[in-house]
Amino acid sequence: MEAIVAGGGIGGLAVAAGLSRRGWAVTVLEQTAEFDVVGSAISLWPNAFRALAAVGATVPGEALGAAGGLRDWRGRWLVRMDDDEVAAGHTAKAVVAHRHDLRTALLAQVPEHCQLAGVRVRNARVEGARAIVEHDGGELSADLLIGADGVNSAVRRALWPAAAPPSYSGQTAWRLIMPRPETLMAAGAGIWAETWGPGAVFGMFPMADDRVYCYGTGSVPPGQRSANGELAELRRRFEHWCEPIPAVLAAATEEQVLRNDIHHLPPLRTYVHGPVALLGDAAHAMTPNLGQGGCQALEDAATLSVAVETQPDLATALRRYDELRRPRTQALARKALMGRTVSHLTWAPARAARNAALRTLPRSVFVRSLARPFGWHPEDGLVHG
Repeated sequence: MEAIVAGGGIGGLAVAAGLSRRGWAVTVLEQTAEFDVVGSAISLWPNAFRALAAVGATVPGEALGAAGGLRDWRGRWLVRMDDDEVAAGHTAKAVVAHRHDLRTALLAQVPEHCQLAGVRVRNARVEGARAIVEHDGGELSADLLIGADGVNSAVRRALWPAAAPPSYSGQTAWRLIMPRPETLMAAGAGIWAETWGPGAVFGMFPMADDRVYCYGTGSVPPGQRSANGELAELRRRFEHWCEPIPAVLAAATEEQVLRNDIHHLPPLRTYVHGPVALLGDAAHAMTPNLGQGGCQALEDAATLSVAVETQPDLATALRRYDELRRPRTQALARKALMGRTVSHLTWAPARAARNAALRTLPRSVFVRSLARPFGWHPEDGLVHG
């Protein structure tokens, strides 16, 4: 069986690796030169590691540890994850990895002759039981086409013409990876935390090799850039927030900062069209408020890889893929949008009420909320029913 994967990002390479190890002939079309990495870091939670195991990849990294949680912009803890054994068991296993490291690990599982870089997908169509891809150099045909080409997917645009376009979430994000100086450790840069303030969020997570991953979000119109640089904009927005946020930003450099508007995809009625399946952001781009966007792309890849191995034929495998992945990913996307709204409140009384509710909410509620995304297994709904 032959498969074409449009898009050589994390989800595309993961499904290519999963299909290759199951005997498929796979061709990955990636528009960037040499599978260049765009972005900074990605959070990998327990469900992501199960997905990676299913496609044969291993990603090195340093576990977050249990100490951390959610706090307000003045530094007061709203939720601690290390005071509950079950919650800490989930978060202690998480890793924040550089996207380059993850893509390198996945590329190693895809035969080199299957990797076609610098090739842009222009269009796609279905002819009988075959999927046809039009690209810069001509056309390719396969038994299966996987659209893993991101939020602005050409495959989705061609074969889901009635689908609504991506929608701006109302926030932009600044992301950076920087060395973690010893002078910042005393200020708390070794503890992971997400901090909520007036209309903004700042997250900080330790990484391997004494690095730290930071992100800030703010509610602004789309398409903007800061006149005096993005680092200056970050420092201005978060200068009065609790330490170590100002100290970390004081140690950062302009070239470390990436800025991207956040978009999400309105729900699709199906992820499958004949011998074509959408995966990752092409199917369900979500806001980053749950830290599950990349994890869900990996789940998609693992589910599809297991489905083609365990189901009686390709059509059945694709139907089961859609039945399993669409409800789960769309539910998590809705939850992420709710998290975006709750975390970016601007009215002080609303923020005070939210913070009070978070401090008093039973810990069992948080444990259940973690169990839903983190408790997934690749074989769910495929091997045993």
